[in-house]
Amino acid sequence: MRFAIGCDHAGLSLKATLAERLQQRGHTVQDLGTDGPASCDYADFAEAVARAVSQGQADQGLLVCGTGIGMSIAANKVPGVRAAVLSDTFSARSTRQHNDANVLCLGERVVGAGLALDILDAWLDASFEGGRHQRRVDKITALEASASRSHE
Repeated sequence: MRFAIGCDHAGLSLKATLAERLQQRGHTVQDLGTDGPASCDYADFAEAVARAVSQGQADQGLLVCGTGIGMSIAANKVPGVRAAVLSDTFSARSTRQHNDANVLCLGERVVGAGLALDILDAWLDASFEGGRHQRRVDKITALEASASRSHE
C-alpha cells in the first residue's frame, strides 16, 4: 500500500517512528514534510497528504501533530478524505471497518510511540467491511458533494 505521510513540528519524532513501521510492514512511504523542528502550520501538511489520497497518488494517509485534531479538521476539508484522529486501538479498527477512513491522524503529545505503533498496526490490520457500512459511507460522500455544490 502507498502511504502519504506528513506532520508539523509537533509531530516530527512520531512521524519518523511510524514511517519506519510502515516500511517494515512493506508499505511505500511518501513523506510530504515537515522535515525539521521549526514552527510551521499543520494545515499545509494536512492538505498535501489529503490531496495525495484524494487524487489517488496514495492509498492512505498518515498525519501527526500535537493532538491530531488540527490535522483531522484540515484533511477532512479535502473531498474524498475521511480522516480520523485516534488514540485507541478499538477506534482504529472500527474507523477502518465501519467508516472506510483513509487518513489516520495522531497526536504526538497525546499518545506515546508504543501506543501509536499499536494504533497504526490495528489500522493496518483492519479493512472496510462494506455491507450496511457502505450505505453510510455513501451518505457521507453525498453530503460532501452537496456541501461542495452549495459553495459554488
